[in-house]
Amino acid sequence: QICLSLVKLLFYLAHSPLGSIVLLDFQPRQFVMVDGNLKVTDIDDASTEELSCREDNDCTLDFPTKSFPLKCSTVGKCEGINEKKNLFNAYRYFFTYLLPHSAPPALQPFLSDILNATGDLRYGINETLKAFEKVLHLYKSGLYLQKRPLHLKDYISLKGFRMVEGEDYKCWPSYSHLGCLLSVHSAEEAAAICNSQSQCQSFIVTQRRTWTGRPLASFQSSPTDLIPDANAVVYIKRSASSGERL
Repeated sequence: QICLSLVKLLFYLAHSPLGSIVLLDFQPRQFVMVDGNLKVTDIDDASTEELSCREDNDCTLDFPTKSFPLKCSTVGKCEGINEKKNLFNAYRYFFTYLLPHSAPPALQPFLSDILNATGDLRYGINETLKAFEKVLHLYKSGLYLQKRPLHLKDYISLKGFRMVEGEDYKCWPSYSHLGCLLSVHSAEEAAAICNSQSQCQSFIVTQRRTWTGRPLASFQSSPTDLIPDANAVVYIKRSASSGERL
């Protein structure tokens, strides 16, 4: 969410009515999340000036660990230097820390491609935004799940019950510090996640939603603490269920 919002902001800066705008003091402390959108807190260091040049050799974009040769345009300006400077700073201050491990395994190769392409400045802001939106579409639609085997058959469902919320085993990246609360596309994906965790014996797909509209599923190591809830369904591993527990 943070990286996509940042890319949308940089897309606007690259195509603003004032021309391409560069953030000269590009640091994480210069940004804040407001209602799910990243905002710049200080625009004193924003500039529309692009580096003047006479030849391509005048257009090297230097960073502490990398340098990129750019072209000198016919009007004597280094082509795309403001856009590329913003994008590489987004890569080194945000993407490198937030993109790895921040998506289901099937989508991680797409994020790795974005990371590598922006790190080498092979992508401009237009291509980067398009790539992020593709990943978001796959994530929200669940298309990345199409080739997975069916796991829900390994579970029995108890309609009209939910689990008592409390401290349980932890997982990453959980939305709750008390237990394992993860975003899922469906009960089928939740079953696959539960199968992959040795502690998990049951789960419930809650009514809570993330910023993408995906529900949160709560995973637990014990299916015994159940309370009535007409709108809920508890899924319990068949291997964990017994007549006494049910």
